[in-house]
Amino acid sequence: MFAAGRETGHSGGCPGAQCSQAEGDGGLKHLYLIGGPMGMGKTAACRELQRRLGRSVFLDGDWCWDADPFQVTEETKAMVVENICFLLNNFLRCSAYDHVIFCWVLHQQAVLDNLLSRLDTRNCRVRAVSLTASPEALASRIERDIQAGKRDQGALERSLAYLPLYAGLDTEILDVSRLTPGETAERLEAMA
Repeated sequence: MFAAGRETGHSGGCPGAQCSQAEGDGGLKHLYLIGGPMGMGKTAACRELQRRLGRSVFLDGDWCWDADPFQVTEETKAMVVENICFLLNNFLRCSAYDHVIFCWVLHQQAVLDNLLSRLDTRNCRVRAVSLTASPEALASRIERDIQAGKRDQGALERSLAYLPLYAGLDTEILDVSRLTPGETAERLEAMA
């Protein structure tokens, strides 16, 4: 559904939020939804994609959940999704941007569907891509992050458990096992 990069006609989200006309692509904006397990390199690749595209804005879903103490409750989950959708809808209707880039774990179709049901994607080309890797490549990346103090010991187990879930999603799959963030961004740009 989303993987084909089709223009959608959905107008969910904030009242009055409309996707502004992009200048360089026949009036279409581009919304990139980039998912993948922790440690896959989503943030680094999306930052590079933002740099390459120009007229773009980037939101990492984790930034909407950067709290101390970190708590996963029904209330906090609902708040995070609301905040993400509010920001994405504002980015989509802002004429300064042609490309809106969003990354998050996005490991369940229901999460993708919920986000899209709240976004005004009229006149937008939606690109949903899951970044994956071999279990060995993912483990290597996570272990480097653990050694650098960026992740806790449980991150490896959680990421490996999520990895097979991406095969069942309605997204394009991009194996980044042997790709740098720059190469990943180049592939993402070519998919648009």
